[in-house]
Amino acid sequence: MKLVDIMNTNVIHIGYKDTIKTALGIMTSNKINGAPVVDENKTLLGIIVKADIYRFLNYEGHYDTYPVENIMNREVVTCSENDTIIDVAKRVRENDVIALPVVDENFKVKGIVSIEDLLDYFIKNNE
Repeated sequence: MKLVDIMNTNVIHIGYKDTIKTALGIMTSNKINGAPVVDENKTLLGIIVKADIYRFLNYEGHYDTYPVENIMNREVVTCSENDTIIDVAKRVRENDVIALPVVDENFKVKGIVSIEDLLDYFIKNNE
């Protein structure tokens, strides 16, 4: 099985100019804990997770007007469609992240692989 067989290609994106309130609403309504942050061309700029938002809420700010780009993580751990599932699982573990955006050579988001995707794969193939 290849990475393309387990990655989710229906990626929920957050725009870098979206507000934190909008980002949290998107994540909540889609039952996800994080999402890639992209520009108008779907080029990866960062990633935001609910924990980033919750940390922000501890400080005074403008939750409904503050853009995601100000709190997103710009150092995103990524993978490509050519990576093996084992390599992606190792990268998730080594970097303590919940998901890896799958990007092409121009950092266009092609999909995402979450911890849940990896667990489902390992459970299915070890029963």
